Amino acid sequence: MDAESGFEIKPVYAATDLPDDLEARLGAPGSYPYTRGVYPTMYTSRPWTMRQYAGFGTAAESNARYRQLLAHGTTGLSVAFDLPTQMGYDSDAPLAHGEVGKVGVAIDSIDDMRTLFGGIPLDKVSTSMTINAPAAVLLLLYQLVAEEQGVPGGALNGTIQNDILKEYIARGTYIFPPKPSLRLVADTFAYCRAELPQWNTISISGYHMAEAGASPAQEVAFTLADGVEYVRAAVAAGLAVDDIAPRLSFFFVARTTLLEEVAKFRAARRIWARIMREDFGARNPKSWMLRFHTQTAGVQLTAQQPEVNLVRVAVQGLGAVLGGTQSLHTNSYDEALALPTEKSARLALRTQQVLAYETGLTGTVDPFAGSYVVEAMTAEIETLVDDLIRRVFDHGSVVDAIEAGFQKREIEASAYRIAQQIDAGERVVVGVNRFVADTEDPYEPLRVDPAIEAAQVRRLAALRAERDGAAVEAALAALRSTAGGQGNVLHPMRVALQARATVGEVCHALRDVWGVYQPAERF
Repeated sequence: MDAESGFEIKPVYAATDLPDDLEARLGAPGSYPYTRGVYPTMYTSRPWTMRQYAGFGTAAESNARYRQLLAHGTTGLSVAFDLPTQMGYDSDAPLAHGEVGKVGVAIDSIDDMRTLFGGIPLDKVSTSMTINAPAAVLLLLYQLVAEEQGVPGGALNGTIQNDILKEYIARGTYIFPPKPSLRLVADTFAYCRAELPQWNTISISGYHMAEAGASPAQEVAFTLADGVEYVRAAVAAGLAVDDIAPRLSFFFVARTTLLEEVAKFRAARRIWARIMREDFGARNPKSWMLRFHTQTAGVQLTAQQPEVNLVRVAVQGLGAVLGGTQSLHTNSYDEALALPTEKSARLALRTQQVLAYETGLTGTVDPFAGSYVVEAMTAEIETLVDDLIRRVFDHGSVVDAIEAGFQKREIEASAYRIAQQIDAGERVVVGVNRFVADTEDPYEPLRVDPAIEAAQVRRLAALRAERDGAAVEAALAALRSTAGGQGNVLHPMRVALQARATVGEVCHALRDVWGVYQPAERF
């Protein structure tokens, strides 16, 4: 049998399968090269952060769901935004029609952000926001709302995804061309270093590549290559490696192929530590640490016999924990059918709590250290990842490789290979190509009220009527001027948002100067 990354899985492993320099590759937990985890005690002192990704409809509805999750024991929030917000459009834009509030919460202005986090003390929770092209805009809105609560920027803890490169590779919610997009990322790094020092300024994501079909080795390779590109951009903008690298974080998937996934996480830590220390000359050990969030694999959930997804998610979550994740989101079993219900979201959280408190996994650090199979697989993945990273940079840069279609072609080939194996029955998917049920139990999905869009449009009209229009226009003009020059765009952006400029208006001001990315046609 072959691993998803393509190497052969042997029926039996022995000491002869281990690398000769295994001890050097392992190190101790919390020490270079961090194969065994980024902290010496890992979960023995406290469990990972339990995040649940949520957001739908209006800010008020999402706020109610967040309160429920916190009451049930969630220790970190993870915000899902609707598609118009992700693309930098207001809810009343023609392109937003039919999509408002559907796959996440609609956020058009500071008013919505204020409602979204109403009654939630932002100095007490860690918040992750899955937002990329307009990440700086949503972060500034979050900071402004926190300041209204009396919480200074230095007390805020959380993450913005802010990973635009993977959008060109696998996901597609980009706005601007790569060069100004990288400038915006670097400006966000610089702004947060001064204003939000505890904030993780980017979550460099392999998750969406995996959802598009990337193998575990491809997921790690293309994600770490993106990380290298971001560090290069920050250094080129005048930032020191050891000033920015400790605030970088990563985002990976956890599949059902448990042993390969554990090996993947271990290899990723080891490779990143080596890149940062040897290639970039980072001297701060925190710069060498690959800290990451994990989400269980939505792409592996099935609409057939959806309750079986509870088992899949438990196995995937187990792989993330055994692999040393810093935070975890477990998908709800019904996500192949619709947005999660409150009950299914609670069951997903309970899955993490069982792993943390009933399995004994938190009693020792890195249970698989020295395992013949896991250490051999880790070395296999490390070799594959190193080769793929080299092939990316053979093009010159990540952007050059994107423009050449390299990563996309590699991911599509992997997705096709796995699909062929499933169609042929060589890879079993329970309920899909084996153990199929004759009938399915009825299921009542969570539905988003279509009236939400009209209500959001009315709120936008009221906002525009109430605010100081001249102040908004002046602030947007200042933003355009800065975008056309060399200054940090987050400072005039903050002024505009505080004056109640909308997300769409701010993004349109940048579109006016930077343009919109159009991918090259390839046949």
